[in-house]
Amino acid sequence: MIGTEVENVLISEVCRMTGLTRKAVEYYIEKGLISPLLLDNGYRSFDEKDIEQLEKVSVLRKLGMGTDEIKTVLADPTGNVLRTLAVKKELDIQREQAKKSFLEKLCSGTSYSEIRGELMALENGRTIAEKLLDAFPGYYGRLICLHFAHFLHDPITTQKQKKAYERIISFLDNLPSPDIPEDLKAYLESLDDGMEPGNISDMLENTRNSLENIEEFIKENSDFLRQYLEYRKSDEYRNSPAFRLMAFLKDFSRASGYYDVFIPAMKELSPSYAEYCRKMEAAGEKLLAEYPDIENLE
Repeated sequence: MIGTEVENVLISEVCRMTGLTRKAVEYYIEKGLISPLLLDNGYRSFDEKDIEQLEKVSVLRKLGMGTDEIKTVLADPTGNVLRTLAVKKELDIQREQAKKSFLEKLCSGTSYSEIRGELMALENGRTIAEKLLDAFPGYYGRLICLHFAHFLHDPITTQKQKKAYERIISFLDNLPSPDIPEDLKAYLESLDDGMEPGNISDMLENTRNSLENIEEFIKENSDFLRQYLEYRKSDEYRNSPAFRLMAFLKDFSRASGYYDVFIPAMKELSPSYAEYCRKMEAAGEKLLAEYPDIENLE
């Protein structure tokens, strides 16, 4: 229906055109999602913009959004809110899959107390992941959120893990928002084009798989790695928004305590993340042995 020319129709016609009930349309008016013209006779007159807005509202409602979320989405011309909600939906899907596996464990005889611990870990991971998503802007926030979400299913069984969890929450709650220069904000937003949560998850999974056999990865991608390292040395790269953004985020991370507080706490909280970091360090050493120039790259 979007794109159809509509001018000054009444609510009965709106219901016919959109498939919405009169009560639904009136509810969306009450919630401020649309604001049709109120005529002198007390009737409301809807125009093309109102119809388009109602169709958007209808779609978003069917996707499970509440009216407050819908209002935020419709007020955001950048699409950033939608992308963030898509990541939250991806996290919800991961949690539902985990819950399904817990049910299967119960069916197989796993004790309720053990499942209770795993469920608590799932909720703790949800808290951290969503705080990460809120703490960092745009694509970068979605990237690190989905990255760390993978490692946040380990149950907290020790006092050391409990304290690490508390340090992470405190760090994220007190983390200042990075003051990104406007041109780098535009670049960061451009990275969102075509980068859906599933794409990010696939990219991160490919990285983790590469660590399992780093020698094979280096051998199979030797031409690409050489070309990439040469590009990293070039003035073109040094003057690019990609380089400047990376430099800005590194400086922000150092100043905020990301490397000194958050990363060590994550290693203590999550054995799987600590193991991932060990594999990353080992891969870095092998890359450095094959390509010594890496050490000189910022």
